[in-house]
Amino acid sequence: MAILAHIKRLNSSDRKKGTKVFPCLDPNMILFLDVETREEAIDALVNCFDATGRLPSKEAFRAAVFYREKLVSTGIGVGVAIPHAKIKSCTQFSIAIGIQRQKGIEWESIDLSPVRLIFLIGGPEDRQSDYLQLLSQLTSAVKNIEVRKALLKATHVDQVLELFSGY
Repeated sequence: MAILAHIKRLNSSDRKKGTKVFPCLDPNMILFLDVETREEAIDALVNCFDATGRLPSKEAFRAAVFYREKLVSTGIGVGVAIPHAKIKSCTQFSIAIGIQRQKGIEWESIDLSPVRLIFLIGGPEDRQSDYLQLLSQLTSAVKNIEVRKALLKATHVDQVLELFSGY
């Protein structure tokens, strides 16, 4: 919750100047999911990171993501989860997006709603300020109901990328 409180304190000019979402996206890291559990969703997105060569250690990243999830759920409400991990071996921020097509996934979200939009963030552990700016940009995008609706209706990766072109 401390991270969310810090994000709320960032003013809008900080958000405009900060680390952006769009440059952290890769078309190969956007998945249309059909999974049953939070673990399956996270594993699929970690595999995306690994397949694109962004992870020196897939297992270290996976363990860090699950460790963070164990501390407190990353389900932020309104059907969205933002699991994340920062590890020494990462050199840049990246975001893998999972869009759950069918029923939502139980995620122990703060509003208890099932999750259908998952944004897995990975990046270097020594860039906390950049990370918070990126998280602020991402939460600004997903709190927009029209963005969430469009993501759930998307049928192609290009549609997803277009939705984040301004973030």
